[in-house]
Amino acid sequence: MLYGIAAYLWWGLVAVYFKAVADVPAPEILAHRMLWSLVLVGGLIGARGRWADVRAAVAAPRTFLTLAATTLLIATNWFLFIWTVTTGQMLQASLGYFINPLVNVLLGALFLHERLRPRQWASVALAAGAVLYLTISLRTLPTVALVLAVTFAFYGMLRKTVRADALVGLTVETGLLAPFALAYLIYLKCSGELAFAGPSWRINLLLPAAGIVTAVPLLLFAHAVRRLRLSTVGFLQYISPSLQFLLAVVAFGESFTATQRVAVGLIWTALALYTMDGLAAGRGAARASGSGAAAAPAAAGGAPIPSGGETRVYGATTATAAAGPPAPRG
Repeated sequence: MLYGIAAYLWWGLVAVYFKAVADVPAPEILAHRMLWSLVLVGGLIGARGRWADVRAAVAAPRTFLTLAATTLLIATNWFLFIWTVTTGQMLQASLGYFINPLVNVLLGALFLHERLRPRQWASVALAAGAVLYLTISLRTLPTVALVLAVTFAFYGMLRKTVRADALVGLTVETGLLAPFALAYLIYLKCSGELAFAGPSWRINLLLPAAGIVTAVPLLLFAHAVRRLRLSTVGFLQYISPSLQFLLAVVAFGESFTATQRVAVGLIWTALALYTMDGLAAGRGAARASGSGAAAAPAAAGGAPIPSGGETRVYGATTATAAAGPPAPRG
């Protein structure tokens, strides 16, 4: 949960960075994100001696094809987000990330067989109503917002199931993107259009920081999405667009209408309802686990035998020893 909160807080505030480099064309910013992210994660992989894990992920056809798909999805998402921020359309990006949790819930139900309890469905309905309210107020189909929502939802679902951890997966993704990024930067340099290494020391310092700006929240997110239900990840995601809305209004001077205030209020109400349900389910699971352990015979040395449950490893489910009723999933 803390991994997820940290990732979405970071993404909620990352527009500050892209505003600072708004004078640079979006394609060049994207190329720097790809290249410098590989430098960062490659350094981490080397420091931990994990290049063998990267080679194993590339050598496994299913893992490699899944990571190739996530690479295309995240590159599309990155470019559109950069474009919305640098062109003053941050509210469009926020709408996309408000829609994204609904897509996460749908994908979790369709592909991962996740079930929602009644209060969770009520929160989904509230959030859907808020998104519909926002969409109608725009009086046009928010194409960019929808593409942002769908690409990141599929990215999260695939990263949840791929047999590669956060660092290895991101290394493969950025490794696939880096050759294209480097070729594009060389082209810009040869044509005299490269902003990097120019007269602006501020730009020269900020563009390499794109690696940190990009890689850190993705690593946090990948850690979170492998440990949480996809629907839970979806509702944590409301942190990010809510902060983006606040930044757009307070820092960047975009208008925050009464329509938008109503929609954000509905969405935060939905988030509160979903969180309350999750806390209640967690308490119920703790009680069930405790009663199961108490009723179980003591193992040698006086330690109670663990209550039944399951452990999820790389998308697979491994049953653990059972000595009581299985704890419900929260």
